[in-house]
Amino acid sequence: MGSHRRQAASGFDRGAAVAVSVLSAAAAALGALPALAAPHDDTRAEVDRLYAQAEKATEAYNKAAERTDALREQVDAAQDRVARQQERINSLREALGSLAGAQYRSGGLDPSVALLFSDDPADYLDKASVLDRISLHHADKLADLQEAMRELAQERAEATRDLGELEKSRKAVAAHKRTVEQKLAKARSLLNSLPDADRAAYDRTSRSGRADLPDLGAAEPASGRAAAAVAAARSALGKPYVWGAAGPGGFDCSGLMHWSYAQAGVALPRTSQGQRFAGRQVPLSQARPGDLVTYRSDASHVAMYMGNGQVIHAPYPGAPVRYDPVGMIPGATVTRV
Repeated sequence: MGSHRRQAASGFDRGAAVAVSVLSAAAAALGALPALAAPHDDTRAEVDRLYAQAEKATEAYNKAAERTDALREQVDAAQDRVARQQERINSLREALGSLAGAQYRSGGLDPSVALLFSDDPADYLDKASVLDRISLHHADKLADLQEAMRELAQERAEATRDLGELEKSRKAVAAHKRTVEQKLAKARSLLNSLPDADRAAYDRTSRSGRADLPDLGAAEPASGRAAAAVAAARSALGKPYVWGAAGPGGFDCSGLMHWSYAQAGVALPRTSQGQRFAGRQVPLSQARPGDLVTYRSDASHVAMYMGNGQVIHAPYPGAPVRYDPVGMIPGATVTRV
């Protein structure tokens, strides 16, 4: 995707023909770019750079979307707590009302005055004892109500805070979405600026990755779950790259890993950055099928090692899920889940 991807062996370095769908508004905002006077190699290098930037923005989008989902769950839970606490307060208020009525019916006069006017002092003393107990219970209920109201105020404050964070996260998702669409629209415009013959040659080069089953050697996955993930990833061969997607109809790079391991019962983080640290780091020389291979210092691209120096991945718009050499991008880091 970046300009460092220029290895002819994989085709990954040359970018894509880009069968990508972007919002018409984003394309219109960017406008038609004039044909470049620079050599066509510079145009292809710029397309590669734009793809790399779009991929980074896609992972930022995935991260923001993942946080939005988590915050939405927090907001729902906080609102449920607020509703339950309000019900408790309503019940306590009803109980206090009943106690107040019982106290009034038991006599609201000063005890010494009431005793003077009582026809049966012994009976009054019995009632007074009951009244004392009711008063104590009344105080306890009042204290419970005060505590419940304090907790309700706290729950409401937390719900309000979570709602604010959720709105920020939604805005971040929208911003990253616009960035991806603009980068991809600009890449498409640049490709359209190439002469027909050069664009056709670029299209052929961009699809030089292997979609068939290459010789993957005899290496075995490190675990049963890795074997299941390998089988799932292999079943996705030929599915389109769709940024922000995690299957089953289309995938971005981290979406393919997330979906493949989900079929094995393993919940990976949604982003390639999170997947880089989802297990134990191993040297590339010891990679086994099912290991995750992340690229670049920011881990903005991820693939799955399949054996014999091959990985499977969702490369970029216009290129379907396919095999490529593990060295398609320098600086691979291997994680065993």
